[in-house]
Amino acid sequence: MRILVHSKFFTKIKISKDENEKLEGYWLTPSSRLLIKDEPINVAPFALAMLDPILTYPWHHLSEWFQNDDRTPFVTTHGRTFWEQAGEDLRLNRFFNESMTSDTWLVASVILKDCRHVFEGLESMVDVGGGIGTMAKAIADSFPGLKCSVLELPHVIAGLEGTQNLTFIAGDMFDSIPPADAIFTKWVLDGLPDEECIKLLKKCKEALIPIKDKGGKLIIADMVLDNEIKEHGAFETQLFLDMVVMTLVLGRQRTEEEWAKLFYEAGFTSYKIHPVLGLRSLIEVFP
Repeated sequence: MRILVHSKFFTKIKISKDENEKLEGYWLTPSSRLLIKDEPINVAPFALAMLDPILTYPWHHLSEWFQNDDRTPFVTTHGRTFWEQAGEDLRLNRFFNESMTSDTWLVASVILKDCRHVFEGLESMVDVGGGIGTMAKAIADSFPGLKCSVLELPHVIAGLEGTQNLTFIAGDMFDSIPPADAIFTKWVLDGLPDEECIKLLKKCKEALIPIKDKGGKLIIADMVLDNEIKEHGAFETQLFLDMVVMTLVLGRQRTEEEWAKLFYEAGFTSYKIHPVLGLRSLIEVFP
């Protein structure tokens, strides 16, 4: 319990009404409440996914990976990439989608509370790599006049049905992206190496259509590494997540300067970072 209190997962409280007694107990904090399944917003599926053996075993093969030519420790462990595994392993595909859904509900609640202005005035938006459509649905429900689409691989969205202003499109984001006022992406670019990031960013830029005599925009929910973050252990957590990405896929977490380099190489001219998501940020990128 000491380390859980130190990490602010629990807090100590006095549980005796007698002032002379020093009987203490423990109580929930905002962090621990996020793992209670009965809470309206919880990330329990995300935490359980990160602890699943299929994702933790690669950590035991780091030394082996350092000595071979495999692209990631996940490949060293399982013989194929994370995405290849997810495409064929129904259990992995299911719990990964559930974990992303729980995280996305949390992110959406913050974005739609603190950054509504980012979506105001838009008539169409494509969520690239949007999973089963959790973020797009939240945005579509909040902005009934905004037509949202989710571009995903066929096995991810198989059997899903849209609504009046939410549609699902099966496809490969590296081949083509449907045109829209805004392209949205959450936790996609951090999983890609720089050359693939630039390729995808260029595809996003090509898909943007003008918004009332202005260019469209790309909206990114992702991490911006910042060693000036003041919250307890925040930068250290960002670095640990950088290692998670390195272990499972081919991407990495990036600093503002590294993000800017990718944006400019892809042909964008400016960007604006909204640090409203704790470890992550919402980034507007303009052509």
